[in-house]
Amino acid sequence: MNLQPVTLTDRAAKEVENIMNNKNIPEGYGLRVGIKGSGGCVGFTYMLGFDKKQEGDIEYQVGTTPIYIEKKHTMYLIGLEVDFYEGSDARGFTFVKAGEESTVS
Repeated sequence: MNLQPVTLTDRAAKEVENIMNNKNIPEGYGLRVGIKGSGGCVGFTYMLGFDKKQEGDIEYQVGTTPIYIEKKHTMYLIGLEVDFYEGSDARGFTFVKAGEESTVS
């Protein structure tokens, strides 16, 4: 599928590959990008994890890494960029969507 609702920067893609190679992520797993929460008054948070492809997922590749997204999350994720930040104050993945501030996770 050509749809890529979420992009990964080169830094994020390298860190994901590093984690997959060094943290014993099982063969056949990919990076799952999703949301947690309702999107109502409380809002929702972005989430990353490693998982197998589920029925109905949108799937695409970034480098050698398969990316999986639940179709129902797509409308909340379109335009999201995942980056990786490593500084003296924090280390982690950041999520930037058009018009939003980044958050470190």
